[in-house]
Amino acid sequence: MNQEDLDPDSTTDVGDVTNTEEELIRECEEMWKDMEECQNKLSLIGTETLTDSNAQLSLLIMQVKCLTAELSQWQKKTPETIPLTEDVLITLGKEEILQMMILSYKPFQKLRQDLEMVLSTKESKNEKLKEDLEREQRWLDEQQQIMESLNVLHSELKNKVETFSESRIFNELKTKMLNIKEYKEKLLSTLGEFLEDHFPLPDRSVKKKKKNIQESSVNLITLHEMLEILINRLFDVPHDPYVKISDSFWPPYVELLLRNGIALRHPEDPTRIRLEAFHQ
Repeated sequence: MNQEDLDPDSTTDVGDVTNTEEELIRECEEMWKDMEECQNKLSLIGTETLTDSNAQLSLLIMQVKCLTAELSQWQKKTPETIPLTEDVLITLGKEEILQMMILSYKPFQKLRQDLEMVLSTKESKNEKLKEDLEREQRWLDEQQQIMESLNVLHSELKNKVETFSESRIFNELKTKMLNIKEYKEKLLSTLGEFLEDHFPLPDRSVKKKKKNIQESSVNLITLHEMLEILINRLFDVPHDPYVKISDSFWPPYVELLLRNGIALRHPEDPTRIRLEAFHQ
């Protein structure tokens, strides 16, 4: 896009501005050529060994000459001002705005890239947070279901719980004791029947037929009665559970109890026995 396309009515003024710029460029090129010629002449003259102070003085003199020559050149010229017409100002304003837009485009482009990167990072974080939220929500739902089930179970158990008074506990213990006593009596009765069937008293008619055996006037007791005596002695007098072997104890039954470890003989008095403490 050239200046004529921007404003067709300002063709003349823009052309003057262009001519002025071309003249300035030509003058600068001529001055540059003069400086190159001076540099070539100095290089042909050669260099002399100078001290630091003389070298600095020579450089300053050369700078003064160059600046003086440039000043004289600028003094000979009369500056030409560009007419500040409306069209020229519009053109310059457009060029300046265009340059500003070009200069500001790169920072905005970098800012856009940074913002896009930040947006992408935030979106990925939001996705992760969304997944975490869904997982936590599922866990919360499961915990709520468990809590509801526990509450229902607790209410059911609470309805089933009964308060036990002291009298009720006493009655229950009394009932248990009665049941135990009945069971004990039943066991003793069963034991007695077993002993009477399998361990009866000796037949006296058989004893009469044997030689050198006299009929005893002592009444023998059964094995059942012997065991009852030993049991009662063990629980009634636990510190001295021994019972003296009387004539009513049939010796074969006493020997049976001793050999089978049901009864024990006193270590100092062989005429006394006791029941083995199986309950200890």
